[in-house]
Amino acid sequence: MYIAMNRFRINHGFEADFERLWRERESHLSELNGFIAFHLLKGADDGECTLYASHTIWSSHADFAAWTQSEQFRSAHAQAKTPKGTYAGHPVFEGFEVLLEERKDAS
Repeated sequence: MYIAMNRFRINHGFEADFERLWRERESHLSELNGFIAFHLLKGADDGECTLYASHTIWSSHADFAAWTQSEQFRSAHAQAKTPKGTYAGHPVFEGFEVLLEERKDAS
Protein backbone atom coordinates (compact mmCIF):
# COMPACT_ATOMS: atom_id res chain seq x y z
CA MET A 1 0.00 0.00 0.00
CA TYR A 2 1.17 3.56 -0.74
CA ILE A 3 0.01 6.86 0.78
CA ALA A 4 0.52 10.10 -1.16
CA MET A 5 0.09 13.41 0.63
CA ASN A 6 0.36 17.05 -0.34
CA ARG A 7 0.56 19.63 2.43
CA PHE A 8 -0.82 23.10 1.76
CA ARG A 9 -0.48 26.27 3.81
CA ILE A 10 -3.49 28.46 2.98
CA ASN A 11 -3.51 32.15 3.80
CA HIS A 12 -6.24 33.48 6.10
CA GLY A 13 -9.39 34.45 4.25
CA PHE A 14 -8.83 31.92 1.43
CA GLU A 15 -9.90 28.76 3.27
CA ALA A 16 -13.47 28.71 1.91
CA ASP A 17 -12.27 29.11 -1.70
CA PHE A 18 -9.68 26.35 -1.24
CA GLU A 19 -12.23 23.96 0.29
CA ARG A 20 -14.80 24.73 -2.42
CA LEU A 21 -12.23 23.98 -5.13
CA TRP A 22 -11.72 20.49 -3.70
CA ARG A 23 -15.45 19.85 -3.12
CA GLU A 24 -16.46 20.87 -6.64
CA ARG A 25 -13.64 19.32 -8.66
CA GLU A 26 -13.99 16.14 -10.67
CA SER A 27 -11.14 14.04 -9.32
CA HIS A 28 -11.48 11.01 -11.62
CA LEU A 29 -9.64 8.99 -8.94
CA SER A 30 -12.19 6.19 -8.92
CA GLU A 31 -11.37 5.53 -12.59
CA LEU A 32 -7.80 4.47 -11.75
CA ASN A 33 -6.54 1.00 -10.94
CA GLY A 34 -5.27 0.74 -7.39
CA PHE A 35 -7.06 3.79 -5.99
CA ILE A 36 -8.44 3.06 -2.51
CA ALA A 37 -9.38 6.33 -0.77
CA PHE A 38 -9.02 10.11 -0.72
CA HIS A 39 -9.20 12.51 2.21
CA LEU A 40 -8.88 16.28 2.39
CA LEU A 41 -7.64 17.13 5.87
CA LYS A 42 -7.88 20.48 7.64
CA GLY A 43 -5.32 21.15 10.31
CA ALA A 44 -4.45 23.89 12.73
CA ASP A 45 -4.32 27.62 12.19
CA ASP A 46 -0.76 28.63 13.05
CA GLY A 47 -1.55 32.35 13.29
CA GLU A 48 -0.34 33.00 9.73
CA CYS A 49 -2.26 30.40 7.74
CA THR A 50 -4.30 27.20 7.92
CA LEU A 51 -2.72 23.82 7.24
CA TYR A 52 -4.43 21.36 4.86
CA ALA A 53 -3.36 18.02 3.42
CA SER A 54 -4.67 15.92 0.57
CA HIS A 55 -4.24 12.23 1.36
CA THR A 56 -4.72 9.39 -1.13
CA ILE A 57 -4.29 5.70 -0.50
CA TRP A 58 -3.19 3.43 -3.35
CA SER A 59 -2.64 -0.30 -3.66
CA SER A 60 0.98 0.34 -4.71
CA HIS A 61 3.47 3.05 -5.59
CA ALA A 62 3.19 1.90 -9.21
CA ASP A 63 -0.57 2.63 -9.17
CA PHE A 64 0.10 6.12 -7.77
CA ALA A 65 2.80 6.74 -10.38
CA ALA A 66 0.39 5.68 -13.14
CA TRP A 67 -2.13 8.23 -11.81
CA THR A 68 0.44 11.03 -12.08
CA GLN A 69 0.97 10.17 -15.77
CA SER A 70 -2.72 9.78 -16.62
CA GLU A 71 -5.17 11.93 -18.53
CA GLN A 72 -7.35 11.87 -15.38
CA PHE A 73 -4.50 13.50 -13.42
CA ARG A 74 -4.11 16.26 -16.02
CA SER A 75 -7.87 16.84 -16.10
CA ALA A 76 -8.23 16.99 -12.31
CA HIS A 77 -5.31 19.37 -11.90
CA ALA A 78 -6.47 21.66 -14.71
CA GLN A 79 -9.38 22.54 -12.42
CA ALA A 80 -7.07 23.66 -9.60
CA LYS A 81 -7.37 27.40 -10.17
CA THR A 82 -7.38 29.38 -6.94
CA PRO A 83 -7.49 33.13 -6.35
CA LYS A 84 -4.09 34.85 -6.25
CA GLY A 85 -2.79 34.91 -2.68
CA THR A 86 -4.38 31.59 -1.63
CA TYR A 87 -1.15 29.71 -0.97
CA ALA A 88 1.50 30.58 1.63
CA GLY A 89 4.20 28.80 -0.36
CA HIS A 90 4.28 25.78 -2.64
CA PRO A 91 2.51 22.53 -1.72
CA VAL A 92 4.83 19.94 -0.16
CA PHE A 93 4.53 16.35 -1.44
CA GLU A 94 5.20 13.38 0.83
CA GLY A 95 4.90 9.75 -0.25
CA PHE A 96 4.96 6.73 2.05
CA GLU A 97 5.11 2.97 1.61
CA VAL A 98 2.93 1.39 4.28
CA LEU A 99 5.05 -0.95 6.40
CA LEU A 100 2.56 -1.78 9.15
CA GLU A 101 -1.18 -1.47 9.43
CA GLU A 102 -3.40 -2.13 12.42
CA ARG A 103 -7.18 -2.17 12.26
CA LYS A 104 -9.85 -2.42 14.89
CA ASP A 105 -10.92 -5.81 13.54
CA ALA A 106 -7.31 -7.03 14.09
CA SER A 107 -6.67 -7.58 10.38
